[in-house]
Amino acid sequence: MLRRGFQVAGRLSQHRVLPGVPQVLPRLILTSTFGSSTDSLVSRFCLEKTGLKDYALPNASWCPDMLSLYHELQEKTKTDGWVKLPSFKSNRDHIQGLKLPLGLAVPSDERDWRIFTRCIQVEGQGYEYVIFFHPSKKKSICLFQPGPYLEGAPGFAHGGSLAAMMDETFSKTAYLAGQGLLTVSLSIRFKHLIPVGSLAVLNVDVEKIEDQKVYMSCIAQSRDQQTVYAKCSGKEVLSLSPSPRLCPATITHRTNGRKNAEDAVPSRDPAS
Repeated sequence: MLRRGFQVAGRLSQHRVLPGVPQVLPRLILTSTFGSSTDSLVSRFCLEKTGLKDYALPNASWCPDMLSLYHELQEKTKTDGWVKLPSFKSNRDHIQGLKLPLGLAVPSDERDWRIFTRCIQVEGQGYEYVIFFHPSKKKSICLFQPGPYLEGAPGFAHGGSLAAMMDETFSKTAYLAGQGLLTVSLSIRFKHLIPVGSLAVLNVDVEKIEDQKVYMSCIAQSRDQQTVYAKCSGKEVLSLSPSPRLCPATITHRTNGRKNAEDAVPSRDPAS
């Protein structure tokens, strides 16, 4: 009876969180779904003729700096290997066919699913951004223009909006460069405030890929590179393992204000 009880608990822990027990993320290997090459991932991400609205296209709210730099990068897509990433309202539209493990799967319904950075629909009021990715260099450039709905200090963008934009750029870069999926850690040092309606250029580099993680760094700065808004480092999970010894991350659950589990990954600077 005792053995059967452990077997049942083991099966339940794979599908949902037991009270007071940290959830171990189930294994996810994207190569079995999409193929292992960066080019394959990029081609599947940048779907053509979808009929979906691409929110990463110029509109009347874009400031002159953002518009001109966008056209410069568009020219580089023709000559220098850069790829302009489309941005649909949900990641479900980008990665159709990806089958998440049962522990992470959410049933689809008729709700209006939206990625966080596309939740404000009015042009120019929230997140205006476009990401360009270089497959062989494994780096990205994100042009980000915060709108007035993202205000923190009067006239300036909230630091959280820049953090979200960095995380989103990390996510897309990690997915395309190394099949990364979930953010394990994010460390940001803010330097200067971003004026609402102005351009911040986010330069993201993949520092290394090891131990099932993609290590990245980011510098957010003005177009002329004279003002650094923030520097950020982070890492994303490549694949997820059911074994606690191999699992790169666990989900932290709180009960009565106390942590039941800590991140299984030791703190380290991805740029080191």
